[in-house]
Amino acid sequence: MSTAVTGLGRKIRSLRDEMAISQAQLAAHAGLSQGYLSQLENDEVQNPSAAVIFRLAQALNVDPQVLMHAAGYKDVTNGGKREQYSVSVDPELLRFLTGIPREEHKHLLRFLKSLAHKDERTAPAAGNAAGAAAGS
Repeated sequence: MSTAVTGLGRKIRSLRDEMAISQAQLAAHAGLSQGYLSQLENDEVQNPSAAVIFRLAQALNVDPQVLMHAAGYKDVTNGGKREQYSVSVDPELLRFLTGIPREEHKHLLRFLKSLAHKDERTAPAAGNAAGAAAGS
C-alpha cells in the first residue's frame, strides 16, 4: 500500500473530523458513495482520480493541493501557473450548514445573496458620505 495514499486517508478523516461531519454527510456533499469514501479513508483505494480529490477538496473547503499532495500527486498547474485557492469560511458556519437539509440550501443561498446585494447597493452611499465628511 502506498504511503502517499495512506496520507490521503488520514488527511480526509482529519478534515472531516475537524468539520464535525459524518462520512455520509461528506460523501453526499462530494457526490461519492459512503462506501467509496470509507475505502478512501481506510486506504483501500490505490489511485483515486484527481476528479474525486477535487470534489472532496471542495466539499471539505480546502485547497485541492492539500489533498493532491496527500495522495502523492505533484503540484497541479494551469498553463505553468500554480492555481491558488483561498478558503475563508468559518468552520462553525460549515458545521451549522451541514445540519441544514440539502433541499433547504437553495433558499438559504438565495437569502445570503440578497444580503450581499443589499450591501453592494448601500456601499457607494456610505463611501460618498465618508468622502463628504473627509472633505469638510
